[in-house]
Amino acid sequence: MKQMTIREKTEELEYQIFSPYASFSRESRGRDRDEPQCDIRTVYQRDRDRIIHSKAFRRLKQKTQVFLIPEGDHYRTRMTHTLEVSQLARTIAKALRLNEDLVDAIALGHDLGHTPFGHAGESALNEVCPYGFAHYEQSVRVVELLEKTGEGLNLTWEVRDGILNHRTAGHPSTLEGQIVRYCDKIAYINHDIDDAERAGILSETDIPEESRRMIGDTTRKRLNTLIHDVIMNSEEQDHITMSEGMERAMLDLRAFMFEHVYLNPEAKSEEGKAIRMIQELYRFYNDYPEQLPEEYQNLMTKRGEPQEKVVCDYISGMTDLYSIRKYKELFVPQSWQT
Repeated sequence: MKQMTIREKTEELEYQIFSPYASFSRESRGRDRDEPQCDIRTVYQRDRDRIIHSKAFRRLKQKTQVFLIPEGDHYRTRMTHTLEVSQLARTIAKALRLNEDLVDAIALGHDLGHTPFGHAGESALNEVCPYGFAHYEQSVRVVELLEKTGEGLNLTWEVRDGILNHRTAGHPSTLEGQIVRYCDKIAYINHDIDDAERAGILSETDIPEESRRMIGDTTRKRLNTLIHDVIMNSEEQDHITMSEGMERAMLDLRAFMFEHVYLNPEAKSEEGKAIRMIQELYRFYNDYPEQLPEEYQNLMTKRGEPQEKVVCDYISGMTDLYSIRKYKELFVPQSWQT
């Protein structure tokens, strides 16, 4: 009798401990390109590992979350946001007996396509590119095409579906994807409050009294309240949800953050400069595509990808500091650079 591999034992264990609503590794819809199974890791464990080892993931550490190149070591970056989403999502998945590995892979990959300078960079490219630009679509493009010099990471369908649908208007097909969709909002609302208080833009007493009463008056209390609410209302359900009152309170807090932080002139005073810089880079590389790195030129010549999309691929993959360096290189005379 053939001995079971560690992966096969793990897959069998899932049927013993997971909720019937979980995404079982053995039942994945698979990858675009078939490949031999690992003898140790399940398909979702492999996807998580591929994302962590990708170049796009490493670049997240130097991409803006909300505050552009802040003075201080403790502000969130796109990387720390990603890790916080993963941590919250795994907590919920474990409590609901869902697939933590799938949740982890989706969470770690959900922002791989984000531009430098946060949503300012995303808006800048969306304004000038005839194909439009959305970071959730770009994240899928990163894992399907851009990583590994045009080969992509060949992730499972479930991970790619979760990445694409993590946005507010998304509809993830798995409960694990639905968890990440909630946790993305829970994470950024709370850590952005923390960063805004650190920057002196908000104080705890600025937050509406009803929000503080309903959700909590510290980051720890708010996270605890929201995570508990998701778990208590989703247990033994075929979908992930929050209580109506708590979800409304969370969305009211999100609206408050848009008014007082995300669209606050003081918090966003440098965004206009970032937008102009990104758009100037876009125009330059569209006028001089031969200046793109070889791997991006190959996407056009060998894969037939539209030039405008490839220019977006290159710019959106830049870190904040790299885009500034390229801008100086291209537009600032050498003698003026310090």
